[in-house]
Amino acid sequence: MSDIDLAIKSSKKLEAMLTKLGAEGRGLHEKVSSVEKKLPDKLVRKLRFIATVRNKVVHEDGYEKIDDRRGFIDAVKEAERELAKLGGGAPGGKWKLYLVLFLVAAAGAAYLWWKWLR
Repeated sequence: MSDIDLAIKSSKKLEAMLTKLGAEGRGLHEKVSSVEKKLPDKLVRKLRFIATVRNKVVHEDGYEKIDDRRGFIDAVKEAERELAKLGGGAPGGKWKLYLVLFLVAAAGAAYLWWKWLR
C-alpha cells in the first residue's frame, strides 16, 4: 500500500470512529475539534499528527512518502485502540451485534419449540 493510500484510509477509519462519538465536520481536524473536550490530550495530539501527515501527503506537491511511516502507523493503531475504548468502536465491529441478535433469535426459536412440544 502506498503512503498516500495509507494516510487516506487510516484517516477515513478514524473519522468514522470519531463520528460514532458524536464528532462533526468535514475532515479529521474538524472532527477532532468538535469532540476535543471528550478526548484525552494525548489522543488529540496523536489525531492531529495523523491529520497533518494526511493533509501533507494529499496536498503538498512532491510529498508522497511519509517521513516516519512506522511512527505514523503506530499512532494510527494507538488512536484506533483508544477511540474504541471510548466507545468509537472499531470499524467493522458489528459482529457482536450480530451474535447477540442470533442468540436472541435462537432462544426465541427454542422457546417456541418447547411450547409446541407441550
